[in-house]
Amino acid sequence: MGKGDPKTKRGKIFKGSNGKFRPTEKQVNRAKKDAPAATGEASAK
Repeated sequence: MGKGDPKTKRGKIFKGSNGKFRPTEKQVNRAKKDAPAATGEASAK
């Protein structure tokens, strides 16, 4: 476990990858922007 393990948070940071559990700020902002639009459409129908 540690820097060499791609399944850990530290390993992902060391490797430079992200993924579902450590999303980039861009992915987080995109998810926030899309979420209200999706719920608004459901309530309008």
